[in-house]
Amino acid sequence: MASRHLSRSIVMQSLYEWDFGGRKPESLKAVVERNLQEFGPGLEDESFVWQLINGVVKNIAKIDKIIEKAAPEWPINQITIVDRNVLRIGLYELIYADKKEVPFKVAINEAIELAKAFGGDSSGKFINGVLGTVYKQMEESSGKEDNNKEK
Repeated sequence: MASRHLSRSIVMQSLYEWDFGGRKPESLKAVVERNLQEFGPGLEDESFVWQLINGVVKNIAKIDKIIEKAAPEWPINQITIVDRNVLRIGLYELIYADKKEVPFKVAINEAIELAKAFGGDSSGKFINGVLGTVYKQMEESSGKEDNNKEK
């Protein structure tokens, strides 16, 4: 398994456990460290795991609002814990990550793969639909910005 994909898997498992346990800020570090030991022995660079964890947690309120907007028929607390956290990771990478490091399509594809590995039968389609909606909105708004700059 590629190093970054393994890192994303560890992040997903850690966010799942943290979310399931009531999102206690003081427990997150221990959860991540335990999952790194259990699932990531020999992982060359743990900094990507911490970058994702810290980025998702720092922006979780904004990310959750984006999820609610992109999937209005699914209140955030009714989305399965796996799907909710895969979306958080995917949206963090889609919106906040360095695009040279994580292109849009990579962020979406990685999230879909996590959903297929950890979620239910329809998780991949659901994740693809939500991230695709957000990506289209991002493209449209950046197109409008470009048009405004030209005027």
